[in-house]
Amino acid sequence: MNVGIWIRVSTEDQARGESPEHHEARARMYAELKGWTVVERYDLSGVSGKDVLEHGEAQRMLADISSGKIKSLIFSKIPRLARNTRQLLEIADYFQKYDANLVSLEENIDTSSPAGRLLYTLTSALAQWEREEISARVAASIPIRAKLGKHIGGKGPFGYHWVEKQLVPNPEESPVVKRAYQIFLETGKLLTTCNRLQEEGLYSRNKKIFKPTALKRLLSDTIYKGLRRANYAKSLGNKRNWVLKPEEDWVFVNVQPLVSEEEWTAVSKIFEETAGRYSSTKTIPKVGRFLFSGILKCRCGTKLYVAPYPAMKIPRYACKKCRMRINEDVIADNLKIALKQIVITPDQLGPDKDLKKELKDKHELLEHLRKEQKSVNKKIDALVDLYSKEAIDQSGFKTRYEPLKARIENVSLEIPRLQAEMDFIKTNEIGKTFIIEKATTLATLWDTLSYEARRQVVKELVERIDVSEDSLHFVFYYISSFESVEKGSHNFRGSWPRPALPGRDRSGSEGSGRW
Repeated sequence: MNVGIWIRVSTEDQARGESPEHHEARARMYAELKGWTVVERYDLSGVSGKDVLEHGEAQRMLADISSGKIKSLIFSKIPRLARNTRQLLEIADYFQKYDANLVSLEENIDTSSPAGRLLYTLTSALAQWEREEISARVAASIPIRAKLGKHIGGKGPFGYHWVEKQLVPNPEESPVVKRAYQIFLETGKLLTTCNRLQEEGLYSRNKKIFKPTALKRLLSDTIYKGLRRANYAKSLGNKRNWVLKPEEDWVFVNVQPLVSEEEWTAVSKIFEETAGRYSSTKTIPKVGRFLFSGILKCRCGTKLYVAPYPAMKIPRYACKKCRMRINEDVIADNLKIALKQIVITPDQLGPDKDLKKELKDKHELLEHLRKEQKSVNKKIDALVDLYSKEAIDQSGFKTRYEPLKARIENVSLEIPRLQAEMDFIKTNEIGKTFIIEKATTLATLWDTLSYEARRQVVKELVERIDVSEDSLHFVFYYISSFESVEKGSHNFRGSWPRPALPGRDRSGSEGSGRW
């Protein structure tokens, strides 16, 4: 894998003796241990945190990610890459878009590993929850302002503008709206109306030509018949996609109309008649969109998949061979129970005991090297002081300085090498323990996670789910891979407080789980 190294060292880092060269050496050694090839170096030494992403080197890095030149970025610690969680998540989303990885040596986050991806998923989910909490507090005052007819943000709809906190017709835009209604009532066609408006030199806001979709949205808006709708939608956070709020939250306020009630109703009827000519269809979700896509295995050996249909509310997985069926919410409920039941004793983790000892030994050696580095630097400073005071001649200085110089160079190389080895162990081995320790946390957090976050958690945690007539058998990554944990050692029947398995063709009151 081709990777890049991100170099940005703070004044505090430099005060501790961590130069850009030190950080680069540590990152290169980590890449070597992973079997990666370093092809790019992005140097932002001395660049302020608030200006990082606008810097030319940062833009070059993002371009290399999008082009596929590098597939991972190694950096010393998160604050050196992003100034806050929001910015980090934006960067991580960009990397995820191009299937690239982030590797933070200090925090032991490596999104090329399942543990790293799971950690990122949890961080994203919690950050999203925090954003939604803040958004909910801000949004609480919007319905009240809307009911009072007050400005709640943004420009007025096309054809209107705000004057002294009142929404009134815009003298430049309102004639365009009226003409759009007139042409559409004559032709009954959106594209023809758009073309006629363009021919007459009539455009939407910012001199843009009307498109059929935007024109239909305009002609369907109740504001033009004098009924302004507010507090009816909320943004999904990407400034592009919006979803409707429940109708009971909508607020309607009277404004000056631009067309008559009869004209607006006539346009609405044309839309209804046009829609009736075509059968209603729904877009089939992409493969892998559902929580357990590709990991459900029927007792007959065939995989279960969802066959979407227009009225579907809860995804249902079905086996085409033996007709076994089960609802997604049933599997999710049992997964939460399974996560709570995971119990791994220290002796079952086996190799981690040796790893902890190895990490401890390496840490002690690292501290010893740092002390020696500090001691040798003091000796060099003292030697330079003696030479400046002419207490020793040039020959004597050289004789004493050469071995000190050689030692400080060796120590300076050994420290980042040792740090890289510790980083490698933490991200690749202790990550397994991290997943196990977070399993019960995931069970608690499950209901607060978004559907996408849940899907990502399942992807990183669950290897396979075996579905039989009256049981679900969860096989987790890592947990089943430990040699000391045998399949079946966590096997229990009738001990789960399971629901009655609604949505299944074959009812079963008992459940079993093994991992």
